[in-house]
Amino acid sequence: MTETQFTIPIAPDNFKSGFVGIIGRPNVGKSTLMNQLVGEKVAITSPVAQTTRNRLQGILTTPEFQIIFVDTPGIHKPHHELGRVLVKNAKLAINSVDLILFVVDSSTFSGGGDRFIIELLKDSKTPVILGLNKIDLQPENYQEIDDSYLELIDQTNWSVVKFSATTGEGTETLQKILAENLETGPYYYPPDLVTDQPERFIMAELIREQILLHTRQEIPHSVAISIEKIEETPKITKVFAAVNVERKSQKGIIIGNKGSMLKQIGSEARQQIQKLIAGKVYLELFVKVEPKWRQSRLRLAEFGYRVEE
Repeated sequence: MTETQFTIPIAPDNFKSGFVGIIGRPNVGKSTLMNQLVGEKVAITSPVAQTTRNRLQGILTTPEFQIIFVDTPGIHKPHHELGRVLVKNAKLAINSVDLILFVVDSSTFSGGGDRFIIELLKDSKTPVILGLNKIDLQPENYQEIDDSYLELIDQTNWSVVKFSATTGEGTETLQKILAENLETGPYYYPPDLVTDQPERFIMAELIREQILLHTRQEIPHSVAISIEKIEETPKITKVFAAVNVERKSQKGIIIGNKGSMLKQIGSEARQQIQKLIAGKVYLELFVKVEPKWRQSRLRLAEFGYRVEE
């Protein structure tokens, strides 16, 4: 798991590149879309809203272009310090990218959350593309749903593209439209790289994903993972990680009856981490109670949640 030495080549003439911010309400499929476009799992997904916490960058490189996708937390009304940090980071992303892909859930009608984001984007000088996601889930009267979004942007010059992040339908067209809207530019990252995040971060996210998948509403967002130690040998990588929760009752839920839940979470996270590093992994999880960590700026910083500069 040692750092690979990558080289950044000189881009050919007419090569296009740039940063694309994926913006939208929670749970509209932003992380699923980035994984689909990049072709590998770099962002965690779950049925629970607000899965994405850090600005995660996925990198798509072809012979003609390099797109760096910035996956942001869903923009929502925050209820604690963690929520405020997440929303502030998402807003900052709007003005720090070359192009914005505003993703909506086209299986349901537009709502107040979409209108709120559109007002934010109208004030930005960054060009915007409206992405109607989840076309695989659209009902027969989908035109009425599409119109509910198109009416909201009728005073803009935004392009519109329809796709399914889950099935991949329409994503090739999306790639083409995104590339067409970027300027000519250099390789920002080596062509073989799919994310700028270190392996420790991805490991922690893969563990958190399994907790979200297995506990659902019982432990919505009161969990943070810290990788305490990694020991490497030629045959196996040993990973020791702390699962930090806010209450004793949450600790009990994650551990489960005679440790059954923690064992299941660890087993499935270990399999995902083995795919990440392409090697054998021993994963040890232990659960710690950190009361009100989401309200503490110090704890948020320790767990890697900082307001982007």
